Amino acid sequence: MSENLHRISSERNCFQQNRKGNQMKAIITDLDRTLLHTDKTVSNYTYKILKQCHDRGLILMAATARPERAIMTYQNQIGFDAITTLNGARIILPQATIENGIAPSSAESILRKVIMMPDLVVSMETGQGIFSNVPIPEWAATVFNGFPALPTESVIYKLLVSSEKNNIQQEVKKALTADTYMTVAEGTLIQIMSTAATKWNGIKAMLKAAGVRQDEAVYFGDDNDDIESIKNCGVGVAVANAIDKVLDAADFVTESNDKDGVAQYIEKNLL
Repeated sequence: MSENLHRISSERNCFQQNRKGNQMKAIITDLDRTLLHTDKTVSNYTYKILKQCHDRGLILMAATARPERAIMTYQNQIGFDAITTLNGARIILPQATIENGIAPSSAESILRKVIMMPDLVVSMETGQGIFSNVPIPEWAATVFNGFPALPTESVIYKLLVSSEKNNIQQEVKKALTADTYMTVAEGTLIQIMSTAATKWNGIKAMLKAAGVRQDEAVYFGDDNDDIESIKNCGVGVAVANAIDKVLDAADFVTESNDKDGVAQYIEKNLL
């Protein structure tokens, strides 16, 4: 970690000399543990810096694992020009919405293989909201006891599975179908999505709609599902609290989310 934090200062001047003149046109950021503080708030300082970005004509985009309903507070305050939600399962563009859902047959196949695992919490994010086999008040989930049957005919954006007592990652991986994949968030929460639903695919769609090349975009992230975007955007920045794989993949490391690392980096290097 200390070596990566050293890059905050040692590489800053190099960036200013080699990158600032390129004038990045788009800023894309993850939300949880990146733009947001750990308590899910956004500081007044960060709001001020993002407003300055808008005033300077920089395009602001978000790429998050959250569903649309869970980010509207931030959207109302910040006014992102486009948002990739649910890790790319739903992409909200100015003039269109793209959905990359899991095929119902694939969802049923996976659920049949995992539902009998002990201590399993399984949830399904759909176009009609989220369904779960246990109450999850913070997600406003509807309890559904019928898995592996599907609770709705609406689009299936994501399956979420976890176990507090057991490491189930390998067993869940074996249950995947050819058209699905999984990522692990915060160490234990397994997210299963269509292979078409990735943050990077969402970002490519957002950049195309905005007429911006990927080398004209800077991306901020902290977790496994941010690595592809960090590597492929013109500049990839990790917050200091990111996992090691993200720190290793990033071009630069900024301060942590609780120290407004995204806003600090933007102010010092892009404004």
